Amino acid sequence: MPTLGGEQSLNRYLTEIKKFPVLTAEQEYMLAKRYAEHQDPEAAAQLVTSHLRLVAKIAMGYRGYGLPVSELISEGNIGLMQGVKKFEPERGFRLATYAMWWIKASMQEFILRSWSLVKMGTTAAQKKLFFNLRRMKKNLDAYEDGDLHPDDVRTIATTLGVPEVEVVNMNRRMMMGGDASLNVSMREDGEGQWLDILQDDRPLQDHTVAEAQETQVRHDMLVEAMDSLNDREKHILTQRRLVDDPQTLEELSQEYNVSRERVRQIEVRAFEKLQKSIQRLAGDRRLLPAA
Repeated sequence: MPTLGGEQSLNRYLTEIKKFPVLTAEQEYMLAKRYAEHQDPEAAAQLVTSHLRLVAKIAMGYRGYGLPVSELISEGNIGLMQGVKKFEPERGFRLATYAMWWIKASMQEFILRSWSLVKMGTTAAQKKLFFNLRRMKKNLDAYEDGDLHPDDVRTIATTLGVPEVEVVNMNRRMMMGGDASLNVSMREDGEGQWLDILQDDRPLQDHTVAEAQETQVRHDMLVEAMDSLNDREKHILTQRRLVDDPQTLEELSQEYNVSRERVRQIEVRAFEKLQKSIQRLAGDRRLLPAA
């Protein structure tokens, strides 16, 4: 493979990779079969070198992130090699179609690593936002230097399926050009720093976990306590108190062919039995040794 020493040698590299012939579908299939069945390194080399121009073309599309094109190409070449290694020619697709996803994934991971020492794209939706925000701003003619217009924020958030606050935060981060000092002034008059808006008002993770565990415990006790009721009590209590759209006493009285007062009595008795059962279960759990 031709070497890529940096931006100064980029033009020479782009010239060299044009010398490798483009494979026909039949040639590509036979080489891929040779590599898949015999791990032939020469076949793999031909598959890789014939697609170096594809890597370079994709890399040019990521120039807007302020990273050297030569480094993007190097990362993309790694993705291409992974694509060749995983390629299954029997599926009927061309290698370029399959390898393109490996190439893009490799470049995108490199961009995310380079933009921040702390991962800024922890979910697929956030990564999608990071790599589509510039394009969507261009389509919306949203070229202003400050925050996006609320209508533009709403459009981008809806299209990409992310919360509006993530669009605002990502746009601010990208305007700063990657990592920057938190003590930099937010406005030209020197007032306010990015550090002032750093605080996260969301609940602490340990509180969130403890709350989820407590909710699960309560749910489990309710399910277990419901077993202390007979079928009629369980159904009436559920329909009266445990559903979003509860039934009326009249509806249940017609269903069971009893008076509304009788339905009310069954409901009250069932609720009292349920409370006693839950209290007993809670007491039993407190007596259990700690795990």
